[in-house]
Amino acid sequence: MKKTALPSVLGGISPAEFMRKYWHKKPLLIRQAVPGMQPLLSRQALFAMAGQEGVESRLIRADSQTKQWTFDHGPFKPRELPPIKQAHWTLLLQGMDLHHDAVAALRDRFRFVPDARLDDLMISYATDGGGVGPHFDSYDVFLLQAHGQRRWRISPQTDLRLRDDLPLKILKAFKPTETWVLDAGDMLYLPPHYAHEGVAVGECMTYSIGFKAESPQSLAHELLPRLVDMGPEEVQARYADPRQTATEHAAQIPAALQAFAHQAVLQALQHPGDLNCVLGEFLSEPKSQVWFEAQSVPRQLGAVRLDRKSKMLYDDEFVFINGESWRCQGADAKWLRLLADQRSLAANQVLKASTRLQTLLKDWLAAGWLQAVK
Repeated sequence: MKKTALPSVLGGISPAEFMRKYWHKKPLLIRQAVPGMQPLLSRQALFAMAGQEGVESRLIRADSQTKQWTFDHGPFKPRELPPIKQAHWTLLLQGMDLHHDAVAALRDRFRFVPDARLDDLMISYATDGGGVGPHFDSYDVFLLQAHGQRRWRISPQTDLRLRDDLPLKILKAFKPTETWVLDAGDMLYLPPHYAHEGVAVGECMTYSIGFKAESPQSLAHELLPRLVDMGPEEVQARYADPRQTATEHAAQIPAALQAFAHQAVLQALQHPGDLNCVLGEFLSEPKSQVWFEAQSVPRQLGAVRLDRKSKMLYDDEFVFINGESWRCQGADAKWLRLLADQRSLAANQVLKASTRLQTLLKDWLAAGWLQAVK
């Protein structure tokens, strides 16, 4: 199975040039990033998926007269959606790359950015005038027009105050500096915190490829408990204060207890390898609504590919898949890293893998993390 280069979505710009000049720095409009773009799911298919429990969907409606907005979470039965002839409403379907192979293939065309940064591909369906209001995102995003037209207004403004009277995060004072109308196949890239507003011109669909940007607090919240769980199992000395004297200030926290707490946190952080391990597990963990279907495993392994919902990463010591980690070296590490990068292995590559690795691949097949290629 020879790895083939994915078609560029950057026009005449190379991925290296894009990352150097634009990524996290300034907007870029690319006309016909995907020439001949057609929606990968029809309107009817999108509406049907909005009714599924495992699909994260949201409905946003704007009243052009009162300037008020309503916001509802799905799933939505077909009769719960407004008529398509009604203007000013938007249906958002999150994580569509997890549910549809063609959408996952489109997502993979953006793998010039590390997989560890990718969040998902969201599809926005809107009737004429539909949108989510002027806002900003805390992450990089590619806005690919899949059907119809959308008018985008953007601004590098630093005033990011939000209105406090709405259920959506809408800017209080949006002052656009540039305006474009995107046709099917056109794409707009925006770095974090760049104010923007997209309004449908007639019926339209927009695909948003978004990237995760964790804050220090959110990473600490995720990683510290995992580090503690990785600690040694033997009984450790608890806090003791044999020299504690009688106190007249019972409510005051002892300085020795504070020092013990500081040392406990530092002890959890003293092994960089452990921190790298839990970071990889966190970054590869599936979203809460993702599940895999168990499947039968052939006696003889052939070509395999990662399921579209599987997230596989690696570093110098570990391989991570769907929230789990394996320490590996040598040839096994070579094949697993190749599987992560290519998202597939050819039959002759699988046959070259060790017996131990083939057993692991069979386990992943049984769990639904891998799919056999016929």
